[in-house]
Amino acid sequence: MTWLSLGQIEYLNCLPVYHALEEGLIPLNGELVKGPPTRLNRMFLEGVLHCTPLSSIEYAKHAGDCFILPHLSIASDGRVASVLFFSHLPVTELEGKKICVTTASATSVVLLRILFEHYYHVEVEFHPVKADLKTMLEMGEGALLIGDNAMQAHQQVIREGLPVFVTDLGQAWKDFTGEKMVYALWVIRREFAEAHPQEANAMAELLYSSLKIGMNNLPVLVKKAHRRTGLPPQVLEDYFHTIRYNFDDSYRRALLTFYDYAYKSGIIEERVKLFIWGEDTCQG
Repeated sequence: MTWLSLGQIEYLNCLPVYHALEEGLIPLNGELVKGPPTRLNRMFLEGVLHCTPLSSIEYAKHAGDCFILPHLSIASDGRVASVLFFSHLPVTELEGKKICVTTASATSVVLLRILFEHYYHVEVEFHPVKADLKTMLEMGEGALLIGDNAMQAHQQVIREGLPVFVTDLGQAWKDFTGEKMVYALWVIRREFAEAHPQEANAMAELLYSSLKIGMNNLPVLVKKAHRRTGLPPQVLEDYFHTIRYNFDDSYRRALLTFYDYAYKSGIIEERVKLFIWGEDTCQG
């Protein structure tokens, strides 16, 4: 059996998928490589990782280099709770303003850009900076945060009663398009999967089985997440009921809708096809 390197995003949204692997409930013939989305994206595209959750927009740019593993994504159906835009003014009043965006994200920055251009019809200036709500809102009129940082910042806004507008981008996308939103996909390198189809099949089954174990042990996940982040248990329980991991036809359609808007905005140069491991046809 070939030794595998598997990327693991260090955010709570991946905990249900990786909990069983972290705890040894399912054996992994390989290593877990942890990091923020942008770092794992880079490592995968450089060939360092065999398999990883890859930002949706990065898949669009490198669809020919990998296969999407079936049945699994990081997604939302409306509110996502961990992709949040904080602003001094309502979003529609930000014309010409400076917006700070986290350097940890790829897909969410593109989603915000699409929403500004096609939904709010507001032109702003984007500035990538380190994720810190206070600093970002001192530097600009708005701040995009993702993952645990977004959730902790939201709790800070609530706890301190900060005069800040909070926009959930998953809900904004749903309001705009009526579609779900897919933020990341689990992918495996094309050349590796074609050379080692048994290992690719095993990885797809491993991740899906691990997810089912995680979602069947939510009280354990909540305790583990609370230890890691300090977020209130009720917030964490709500979050694990909010985030979606599906990748059925409705999520695939939603992802292609996102790609259509990315194409219209000039973010990607051509229409995207979804190459799903184990399926004979591609979509798109």
